Parts: sequence; structure tokens; C-alpha cells
Amino acid sequence: MNAESKPRIRKLAEGTINRIAAGEVVERPASAVKELVENALDAAAGYIDITTSSGGADLIVVEDDGIGMEPRELRLAVERHATSKLPVQDGEDDLSRIATLGFRGEALPSIGAVGRLCIASRTAKGEAHAIRVEGGDVRGPMPCAFHAPGQSGTRVEVRELFFATPARLKFLKSARSDDLATLDAVKRLAMARPDVAFTLTMDGRRVLALESEGDLFGGRLKRLAKIMGRDFGDNAVPIAAEREGVRIGGFAGLPTYNRANSALQFLIVNGRPVRDRLLLGAVRGAYADYLAHDRHPALALFLDCDSTFVDVNVHPAKTEVRFRDSGLVRGLIVSSLKAALHEAGHRASTTVSSDALSALRPQTAPFPHHYHSPYPTGFSDPGREYHAPLFAPGDAHITSARVEPIPDDPSTEHLPLGVARAQLHENYIVAQTQNGMVIVDQHAAHERIVYERMKKALGNGGVARQPVLIPEVVSLDPGEVDRIAARAEEFAQLGLVLEPFGPDAVLVRETPALLGQIDLASLLRDLADELAEAGSATSLKERLDHVAATLACHTSVRSGRRLSADEMNALLREMEATPHSGQCNHGRPTWVKLAHGDIEKLFGRR
Repeated sequence: MNAESKPRIRKLAEGTINRIAAGEVVERPASAVKELVENALDAAAGYIDITTSSGGADLIVVEDDGIGMEPRELRLAVERHATSKLPVQDGEDDLSRIATLGFRGEALPSIGAVGRLCIASRTAKGEAHAIRVEGGDVRGPMPCAFHAPGQSGTRVEVRELFFATPARLKFLKSARSDDLATLDAVKRLAMARPDVAFTLTMDGRRVLALESEGDLFGGRLKRLAKIMGRDFGDNAVPIAAEREGVRIGGFAGLPTYNRANSALQFLIVNGRPVRDRLLLGAVRGAYADYLAHDRHPALALFLDCDSTFVDVNVHPAKTEVRFRDSGLVRGLIVSSLKAALHEAGHRASTTVSSDALSALRPQTAPFPHHYHSPYPTGFSDPGREYHAPLFAPGDAHITSARVEPIPDDPSTEHLPLGVARAQLHENYIVAQTQNGMVIVDQHAAHERIVYERMKKALGNGGVARQPVLIPEVVSLDPGEVDRIAARAEEFAQLGLVLEPFGPDAVLVRETPALLGQIDLASLLRDLADELAEAGSATSLKERLDHVAATLACHTSVRSGRRLSADEMNALLREMEATPHSGQCNHGRPTWVKLAHGDIEKLFGRR
């Protein structure tokens, strides 16, 4: 190839530049909706109405009652990098003190570069004007008949988004996917501003209608409950903390109110919804004592700080931020969450009881005609153990129950978890309280108790050990042996002393004294699996917590073990004295409470 045939550097056409830039800002219809709603919020809107069609690809309309724009401002608004929001310090634009959602001056020109854009606006004292931009071609502003929602306001209409970039249309996801993305974007912005009313209509169907909650801070939980569900409002604890000028507030769901993914975790920084890995890591650390690895809490955290402490100019979409001191923020999130969960004490989510009630149905069908009770009518022996089939002979389901007398002791009337009345299936303790009943999962409850004992022992210098009379050799895969051996020092802190015994076995010399007899083979295999899942990136404390939780699970009162009345009541009393006993180490509830009124409803008495 000769010199003359080589490609020469050239400046791209203005329209091409705008369409390339638009690809960063307007990735999909939901991105356009987000940018337009942010503009409305920056314009001091108290009401924002959003309408979309075909996922937003055919139509997007955002109407607000904000301050509006004059004709000369309309013309500037559709030019690239023209904005009224960036502060000026000493004659220069100051990117370190951004107090608005928008500031780059890219959204409107980007949308106008790839779609058909029409903006109509009026100020409180001016006449309405409109401007049109189609594929970068600007017309106007010109007078129009726009009627603002209030004394002033703006209406932005976008049709045929990406008509000027046909290639982008081929990569759009389904309308359903874009609708979900738009709904998520609007919900996040609505969370940040409970004082603003929002409505969202998709293909003629109203999918979101949020009235103003009046107060920006006092209305947070009301707004969150409407967006995340009423159950969240009933099962969330308040968060409030401050450190070195950084303030955190919001609400966090109880551990028993958990989810299979992190979709209900929200972080809002200075009124800006962001997606930040810092949040996910901090939340995982805060809930490590309460949830299994595959379960996630629901929460919404609001972080407020000086604008110079956070950099929002990280990405054109403005959904990522960087903190000047990320360690401070992470520590604040973890400590505030742990403090709130500790304050919640034994409280478990109300959904546990409501789920239990919804699973119960009044039984109107009679027993099978061929069923005959093996016991005489009026059988009652409160101290007797019996096994009574509830189904006909040959049915697979067999129940077992052990009924205990209720002690006539006035001092037990106000005990939170009541007095043990029966044990069902050698796994569930039924206790009678002053105003209802409590059902306790004995294994899950004792698991939490043992775990908290181990944590307390660790905090006091280490877990006491007991020597194994005859050191036990446990066969494992070579990879499992390597993982176990690499953490031998950490296991020793927990009272488990072991060492490699050849390439495919481990020799156990001592075990934690508080655990008693345990199945070492099963325990070590689970520990090896835990280490494989946790990896080497977790901190020492997190690894110790994981190991302690596994030890607690293996040594707690097992399902299928019969307990005496004294043992059952001792377990209830210890639960009342143990922090976080409302859930086991995996986030499952340890007890369910049914109020007397709820029981009466089941039988139509209320």
C-alpha cells in the first residue's frame, strides 16, 4: 500500500459525533427516561408524569410542573455541553461541587441526535414555547399552546428513539425488558425523592402512582413501603449514623426478610441513586452472621456528604460514584447496619407468621370413614408420650407428639417465648404464651445459641479445647486436605486442632470443648466446602465467622432428638437471652408466633 492510499485522519461530521456521544448516554429507552426525569427533579418539580409505549422505543413523554424554560434557554438546552447546573468557582466550572443530578449537558442533545425530540415549556411569567430536534436537525423555538401542569412546567416528548441509528434498533431488547428497566429507574428516583409525586403509564396501563409524602425525610419509609412492598415497611429497622461528616440513614430489612438476589438493595448518595460494588460488599459483611451465602437482605440506604467527598463525574450515565475515602463509607455502612440489627434483638419478620397463617386452612372434611382412633374418647394424659396416626393405616405420614403439663407458676406468664407445652416430630417445640403460641425450630434455635457462644469465646481470647482421646483420622480428597491445612491456624483459634495426615487425610487432635461429641468427617467436609466457596479474598474475621457458623450447625440440637420439658424450657430461656436468636446462621426463622386473635380467625371466631 503506497503512502497516498493510506487512510488519512479527518474530523468527523458534527452529526456523527453527536450520535456516537449519544450511545454512551442513551444506551436504551430506560436511559432516556432516567435522564428526563432527573432534569425534571433538577427543575424543582413537585409532580412528574411519565408515559411510554413499546418499551419507550416508540414513545416517551415526561411532563413536570417545574420552573420551566424561556425560549433562549430552550435553544441552549439542545446544544451539547450546555447546562445551567454546573457551579462556577473563581471564574471556572467547578466539577467538585455538584449538587444536581444532571451537570454534563448531554442528555437532551443526545436524545435529539438519535430520535425525534419535542420540548414544550413555559415559565411562571412567560408564554409557552416549543423546540424540535430530529436526528440532530433543530427547529425553533416557536410559540405553542402547551398548558403546564402548574403555573410553569415542561413537557418532553420523544418519538421513534434511535430512528437515526438503525443499527442500534437491532440491538434493543424486548419491550418487556425495557419496560422493566424503565420501571426500575423510575422507582430508584422516586425512592430518593418521597416529596415528589410520580406516575408512570406504560402502553396505556398505569403501573405506578405515588403521591407526594410531603416530607423528604419523614416520608421515606412510606415511599419505600409503596415501592418495595408493604411487608418491607413492616419488617425494616431504621438506620441512622454519622462519622466525619458522612451521614447514613434509611431502612434495612430483618435477616428473616431475605431474598434470593440483591435486587432489593438500594444506595442513594446525595439524592442520586447509584449502583456501587461498595454497597454489596459492605452489606454482605454486615449480614454475614445472619444469612447464608445465597440469601440477600432488602434495604435502602441514603448517604449524605459534602459534594467534595464524592466524585459523580465517573461515567456518562452518572450511576457510578467514587468516594474520597471508600474505607470510611464501607465501615459506616457495616457498623450502622450491625447496630440496627443488634437493636432489633429477637425480632423476626412478620412475614414468617403471616406465611404460617396463610399455610393453615380450616379443615372441614371429616376423617376417612374407615379411620378409628386407637384411643378411647376423652383420652388425656398430660405427661404421657404417645404416637398417634392422623391418617388411615398404610398412609405414609406418621406424626409424633409429646405433651407436657403447663406449670401453675405466675412468674412464667410474661415470658416472651412462653412455656413449653409439647414437642412435635422431635423437632418443633410448641410453647404457650400469655396471648398466643410460639412454635420453635429446636435445631435452628440452638444453632444460633452455639454460634453466639463461639463468637463470645473468640472475643475473650479463644475457644477452649478438649483433646480427642484417640486422635481421629478423617479421609478427604487431596484438594480438601490442602484447603483445610492452609487454614489450620484459624481452626485452632476456634478450638479445632488438626494437621495433614498424608495427601488424602487429616488428623484431628483437639475439638472445641463447648461442642461435645461431633461427627468430625461430616464437619471437615463441610468446612472444606465452605473454604472453597468463600475463597481467599475474605478477611480472617469473615473466615472465622464462616467456620464458627458451620461448627455451630453441626453441634446444635439435631432434628429428631426428643427433649424433656426442662430441656425445652431451658432452650426457650436461653433463646431469650441470646442476641439475634430470631434467626439461625442461615437467615431462617427460629420461631413463629401466632397471636390468640390470629388463631381465633382460623376458626371463624373473629
